[in-house]
Amino acid sequence: NWNESTWHVAHQAGRVEADASLQWTVGGLGSRLAHIHQDVRLDGRGAHAEVNGLSFATGKQRMSYYTQQAHHAPDTTSDLLYRNVLRDTARIVWRGMIGVDADAQRTDGYQRNDALLLSPDARIDAIPGLEIEADDVRCTHGATAGRVDAEQVFYLMCRGLTEYEAMHMIVHGFFQVVSDRIPVELVRDTLDSAVERKLGIGD
Repeated sequence: NWNESTWHVAHQAGRVEADASLQWTVGGLGSRLAHIHQDVRLDGRGAHAEVNGLSFATGKQRMSYYTQQAHHAPDTTSDLLYRNVLRDTARIVWRGMIGVDADAQRTDGYQRNDALLLSPDARIDAIPGLEIEADDVRCTHGATAGRVDAEQVFYLMCRGLTEYEAMHMIVHGFFQVVSDRIPVELVRDTLDSAVERKLGIGD
């Protein structure tokens, strides 16, 4: 959660061997510009990786994420879920790739990137991809982007919430699916507090 004058460039890599698992969460809230590469290699039979991402871009922030789930061994699984909220003129680019080697039979790979746009000038470019050389696999990918449903906001306001409170509840609920996948309570609470500060709540 860098300040908004920071440029953040990082390359994160994880290697998972036989019957091991990796649970990885990245949160992007601060910095003027963020450029992140995330590579996960599943190198042993039975390896599993879960990758979670949460980004909240506002103002003129620019964020780009490049993720790769590389299956090099049979009977491996990977599960990637990113959720993004954008406001003002913020931009996010995400390119995701699931790669499956010819020997990595019975691979199960999943990737999904969802975005919620709070302003008409906010923009996300989400590009999922597959490169599969094996023939006995189950790999799926997808990306969605949408705006806040005006009827949903109206419904919440009819029940006594202000428009600001309604938007906060919607954003919090949108991120909740990622937060629920984080097994460490301290990490969940830290991310939730950072999101609230980004929304202008709390200290």
